[in-house]
Amino acid sequence: MTTPVVELADVRKRYNIGQPSEAEVLHGLDLRLDPSDFAALIGPSGSGKSTLLNIIGLLERMTSGSYKLQGQEVVGLSDDELTLRRRRTLGFVFQFHHLLPAFDALENVTLPALAAQGRVDEATRRRALELLDAVGLSAATRKRPAELSGGMQQRVAIARALVLQPALVLADEPTGNLDTASSDEVFALLRRIHAERGTAFVVVTHDPRLAARCDRLIELVDGRVTRD
Repeated sequence: MTTPVVELADVRKRYNIGQPSEAEVLHGLDLRLDPSDFAALIGPSGSGKSTLLNIIGLLERMTSGSYKLQGQEVVGLSDDELTLRRRRTLGFVFQFHHLLPAFDALENVTLPALAAQGRVDEATRRRALELLDAVGLSAATRKRPAELSGGMQQRVAIARALVLQPALVLADEPTGNLDTASSDEVFALLRRIHAERGTAFVVVTHDPRLAARCDRLIELVDGRVTRD
């Protein structure tokens, strides 16, 4: 039986502990994500999508429950241990690409390795070049973000998310800042990477067109999964 990438059980998240129960954002949530998943996470604003994504991404701790990442419980790990697990297992793509303007495309892609290892070794540099080629930017490795279109900048961000070979990529509105043509292009790229590299994806989107093109639809309403 395949080990899930993510397995959440009875996950609750409350803010302002000690305050009334309306401060609870996630209410006993169960969720399993498998290596084969290309899932859309949808729901109205305030439904808890960002909180859930932050918990899965080890950016925020849950109040109670169980979270197994590749079969290993992460509850109780120190902040440093969570950082290591996040770097080894997870990649992130956001609505805004967050590229460093003074760095060229290749340097931006290798940033996670620099943060994790303090240096960029030759194997990582080769992988970054391969990823830039895979996203159609082999001719733009030395261009800085200001020299690239919005869609091209987002493709650099996708390559950056993949450079440490994560098991799961969390994409939070990855096309939300793009026009329709660029949005379709970036989404098609995510699908191709999933098919070719076997990377699992969770894509938060408000675009019903894109959600309908995912293999799995997870709907969150008022901190509960109402459809999966």
